[in-house]
Amino acid sequence: MNRSSMLAIAGALLLGASAQVLAQDKELNLYSSRHYQTDEILYDNFTKATGIRINRINGKEDELIQRIRREGAASPADVFITVDAANLQAADDAGLFAPTRSKVINDRIPKQFRGDGNRWFGFSYRARVIAYNKDKINPSDVQNYMDLASPKMKGKLCVRTGGHVYNRTLMASMIYNYGDERALDWARGIVSNLARAPKGGDTDQIRAVASGECDVAISNHYYYARLMASSKPADQEVIQKVGLIFPDQKGKGTHVNISGGGMLKHAPNKGAAQKFLEYLTSDEAQAYFANGNNEWPVVPSAKLDNKQLDAMGKFKVDQLSSGVLAQYTPKAQRFIDRAGWK
Repeated sequence: MNRSSMLAIAGALLLGASAQVLAQDKELNLYSSRHYQTDEILYDNFTKATGIRINRINGKEDELIQRIRREGAASPADVFITVDAANLQAADDAGLFAPTRSKVINDRIPKQFRGDGNRWFGFSYRARVIAYNKDKINPSDVQNYMDLASPKMKGKLCVRTGGHVYNRTLMASMIYNYGDERALDWARGIVSNLARAPKGGDTDQIRAVASGECDVAISNHYYYARLMASSKPADQEVIQKVGLIFPDQKGKGTHVNISGGGMLKHAPNKGAAQKFLEYLTSDEAQAYFANGNNEWPVVPSAKLDNKQLDAMGKFKVDQLSSGVLAQYTPKAQRFIDRAGWK
C-alpha cells in the first residue's frame, strides 16, 4: 500500500470518528424517576438551546439503578435523575456516577447540595414539615421534630412507613444533629405516639389530620402545596383545617432533601451530559425544575412564580450537607428497625 492510500484511509477513519463524536454530541440518554409536566418544557428548552435531542427512560428509582447496573459498560444512559439524597447515594455506592468537573456547576450549586467528589448534585430541595389540626393542637407544642416524640403527642401522630426514603433521610439528620442515643429515643417516641399503624403517602397523613384520625403528621411540604393549589372543595376543606409548621426554626432549621442527578460512569455522550447538567443550573431551568414539584431551587439567584410557596413564607434551612446526610442513611434504617417503626 502506497503512502497516498494510507493517508486516504487514515483520513476516512478520522472523519468517521469525528462524525461519530458529532452524532454523540447531538443526543442525550436520560434515565429519570421524575414525571412532572414542567420537566417536559425543561427538556424541550434544552433541545432548542443546544440542538441536543433527549431520549428519556422513565421508571422508579430502584428499578433504574438496577437497570444501569445490569447494563454495565454497555449502558446507553448518560444522566440519572431521581429524588432524595439516599437514592443518589445508592447509585453512587453502586459505582454508577462519574465526577463532573465543571466550573459552571461549582459556581452555581452550593456545596450543601453536592455529593462526595462532585459525582451527583441537587437541583431543587423540599422540606420535611409538621402538619397539625388547627382545632386540636396548639402549634407551640409542635415547633420541633423532637416535640413529636413528647408524651403530649401520645396517640396523636400519623406518619408513613419508617423505611420510606423520606423518613430514612429525616432519621439520618436526627442522628447527625442529636447523636445516636437521642435519635434512637426519638424514633421510639414516634412509634409510641402513633395514632394508627403507618400507611399511605404523605397526602394521606395530611388528610388523616383533617379528618380527626390523628392530630399531627409528618409530610413533605409539597403535598400540602398541591392541596393548596387544588380547585376541589374537599382539598380546600383540608387546608382550612390543617396548619403547617417548619420545624426547628430556633435551632438548626428544617430538614430538607433534594431532587438531583449526575453523569453516569459509562455515559457514551459525556459532553452532552455535562451540558445538560450545567443547563439545569441556569435560572430558567431551575425555575422549571423546582416548580415541577412545588420545590425550591438550589441556585439562590433563581426566582419562582409560585403562589403556594410564597404563601408558606421563608424559613430557616438545616445546613447539613446532602452528601453527609446520605452517608448516614444506612445507620438511620438500622435505628428505624430497632425502634419498631414499621
